[in-house]
Amino acid sequence: MTIAGANLQHQHVVLLGGTSGIGLATAQAALAVGASVSVVSSRSERVADAVAKLGDRVKGYTVDLSNEAAIRALFGQVGAFDHLVYSAGDSLRTGALADMDLATVRQTFEVRLFGAIAAVKHAVPFLRPGGSVVLTGGIASVRPHKGWTALAGVCSAMEGLTRALALELAPIRVNLVSPGLVRTPLWDDLPESEREALYAASGVALPVGRIGEAKDLAQTYIYLMTNRYATGQTIVVDGGGVLV
Repeated sequence: MTIAGANLQHQHVVLLGGTSGIGLATAQAALAVGASVSVVSSRSERVADAVAKLGDRVKGYTVDLSNEAAIRALFGQVGAFDHLVYSAGDSLRTGALADMDLATVRQTFEVRLFGAIAAVKHAVPFLRPGGSVVLTGGIASVRPHKGWTALAGVCSAMEGLTRALALELAPIRVNLVSPGLVRTPLWDDLPESEREALYAASGVALPVGRIGEAKDLAQTYIYLMTNRYATGQTIVVDGGGVLV
């Protein structure tokens, strides 16, 4: 996939969560506009599959993104680079708060929020001048559903984090992509029939008439990496989901 006007020639993009879904699509998009990429996941088989699929100009790393020491070591291995993309997250945990123990709620925040904080903390010393950070949230922050308390909390926290980091880390640019419903492996815990029913019903209800694909979101990550006047922003890409 090529994106009109985008150019990451001779730049290196590190994608944590870059072996599946939105992260993998963003890695493909970055390669298409000239970047070299490093993809990171906690699952070695996903790393191997992604490297095989993406081809040359790609390195892969297996890292536990809930382990700060492992994240610190990762960036020591990677060395200097230009853009950090963080889209890592385990399967979505939803359900009534009364039925969730606190450990489950905390786990929802572990990789999505605290992993992102650790990644930014240890990536910054290696970011070249003109570099950027693109994080990932979700429209649950502004349009939660019943049973999405933990998820909405994470997404809201990511928006505040992005704004604070944009000030603290300036002139490094920090932005956030906030996806709506997207067809990715994050929904794989749902039985296939339920998952497809969700996709179909949600697509019909959206103004664009379909749910998102990972490649739709990838274009936004590339935009935020290449637009040097954008920082502290949350870009919603949801097919109009917050409107209906």
